[in-house]
Amino acid sequence: MIYDSIVIGKGPAGIQAALYMKRANLNILVIGKDGGSLEKADKIENFYGQENVISGKDLVEKGITQIKKLGVEVITDEVVSIEFIENEDSNAKFDFIFKVKTLKAEYVSKTVLISTGVNRKTPLIAGIKEFEGKGVSYCAICDGFFYRDKEVAVIGNGNYAISEVEALLPVTNKITVLTNGKSELLMRDKDIKCNPKEISSVEGDKKVEKIVFKDNTEMYVSGIFIAEGSASSVDFARKLGAEIHNNSIIVNDKDMQTSVDGLFAAGDCTGGEIYQISKAVYEGMKAGLGIVKYIKSNK
Repeated sequence: MIYDSIVIGKGPAGIQAALYMKRANLNILVIGKDGGSLEKADKIENFYGQENVISGKDLVEKGITQIKKLGVEVITDEVVSIEFIENEDSNAKFDFIFKVKTLKAEYVSKTVLISTGVNRKTPLIAGIKEFEGKGVSYCAICDGFFYRDKEVAVIGNGNYAISEVEALLPVTNKITVLTNGKSELLMRDKDIKCNPKEISSVEGDKKVEKIVFKDNTEMYVSGIFIAEGSASSVDFARKLGAEIHNNSIIVNDKDMQTSVDGLFAAGDCTGGEIYQISKAVYEGMKAGLGIVKYIKSNK
């Protein structure tokens, strides 16, 4: 099945967009592993129409219940990658469609809305920021080509790190996963090394040359790929070629579309000075309507 749109994120931006798209009779899918940062809010009492104090977790659940009643398909899963694939239907209006891969399955759609919140923080390791673009990368698909048959490290301890390793394997098998003090990852490819030592610093001259661990041992590498935690909105957008500025996804004000055709974004991941539920809902509405218009104009 090819969906009209896949919404990545079960927070207010994604849910609001899904509501508008479903009411316009689009075939949509919502995927999210949780309700994002809103779930951590203890008390909310400044949201329109909510006369009683409500927790963020309860508000998230209300939104999901609302769109499920409309018939929206909602899946709890972690998205690990988004990519373009060629549409096998030669008569289709869309030559290329999106493939969204999760831990459990793969889905395809004509459009994608990214609404999974703000970007992860850069690891607090000396030298990481200084060597960004000089051997430190946040995108194996984008930059892996430059490290053919070279020694590289992937810093991370979850499914996102595994996904980055898999993206690098066609280029090099000289990969070490660094979990930075956390438990070792069980790699599907038994040839991939895993090092649990805590990292002290990243060092080099004009580009990355080595990683120094807290036990004073060293590891020489040509490249380092950051993949801590789960893939964020910015990670997904960057890999698809969307314009990024100051760790925010650039969208147009009209319909929240990125610089990539068919890729939309809404919520905290688009940046700005205000991070409120009201802003996320507003942007979700604009994105939902924008996708409706986009799909109908391409029929």
